[in-house]
Amino acid sequence: MATLTIHPDRIIGNIKKLSDYLDKNNITWTLVTKMLNGYKPVLERILCDPEIKRLHSVGDARISNLKAIKEIKPDIVTIYIKPPAPNIVKSIVKYADISINSNIATLEAINKECEATGKKHRAVIMIEMGELREGILRENVLRFYERSFNLEHMEIIGIGTNLGCMYGIEPTYDKLVQLALYKQLIEVKFGKALPIISGGSSITLPLIKMKKIPKEINHFRIGESAFLGVSPFDNKKFRNLSTNCFDFSGEIVEMEKKAKLPDGTIGDGNIGTTPDIDENDDASYEHSYRAILDFGAIDVDVNNLWNKDRSISFAGTTSDMTVYDLGEKSNKYKVGNKIHFFPNYMAVARLTNSKYISKEIK
Repeated sequence: MATLTIHPDRIIGNIKKLSDYLDKNNITWTLVTKMLNGYKPVLERILCDPEIKRLHSVGDARISNLKAIKEIKPDIVTIYIKPPAPNIVKSIVKYADISINSNIATLEAINKECEATGKKHRAVIMIEMGELREGILRENVLRFYERSFNLEHMEIIGIGTNLGCMYGIEPTYDKLVQLALYKQLIEVKFGKALPIISGGSSITLPLIKMKKIPKEINHFRIGESAFLGVSPFDNKKFRNLSTNCFDFSGEIVEMEKKAKLPDGTIGDGNIGTTPDIDENDDASYEHSYRAILDFGAIDVDVNNLWNKDRSISFAGTTSDMTVYDLGEKSNKYKVGNKIHFFPNYMAVARLTNSKYISKEIK
């Protein structure tokens, strides 16, 4: 059966190394767990480790995942890391101690729920800095904060921005300085302290060594580097982090020597794509061994997998099976063997979410 193998101890090791590094640079951070999709066997190992006490908080983008986190560790500080929809405000106040926000009506609804329940909630306001995702426009910052500070039953604790996620806008020093200046302007204007200035994520980590992080930036939201050991800034291993926290393997259910090219008129496949067939393939052989693996597009995008055996090549995929070309001769594999892959961030996120994929914890 196709299996995602997870090594929680390696993840915990990455969390420790990141905390050590960020502590030296006076930065607190939130562990973003959304790629685990609330998978409790792994969350329990991570959240119950003493290293978690060093974190500022644990964040996720799904209420059900925050609920799972609170069930495992009720006293942990949780943060909802995307602007909440108004219809989930009750759940936000119940399961998230902090949320990031960019809509005043939603903040007012949260404030009202806090009044009704007697629970205190904290918020970080997101500012649009060029990524064109969440965040209020910069010309509206002072007006937005003025209204937010008037909410009596919740606390506005910071300012933040998101960069590098949708369009890949780089978190440059200039953009982060702008964020820091807005924080200073708000504090002077309203006489209110904003202890959190959240301007960093996994993509921002390499900028610390380059000394391109303004000293005012004191909070990062990190998922990919903690779980995969890399930074999206250059997709390379970051410092001494482990890049082997996850392994994905598919089981060979059929292996036969077949023609390299399909026979017949080629149209769209059943997943709505036309195979990329090179009819001028200059390979010296016309037939090759093809291994059919027991996972497909329903489970994961094959573009997010890197096969560990570089001698084989991707041939095609359907909804629940994927084919790899093993070459003209293959003494290495047989039916029942597994082929192993490095999964990237999106691959792990989809695999943990698939009920058809076995999960194995090492």
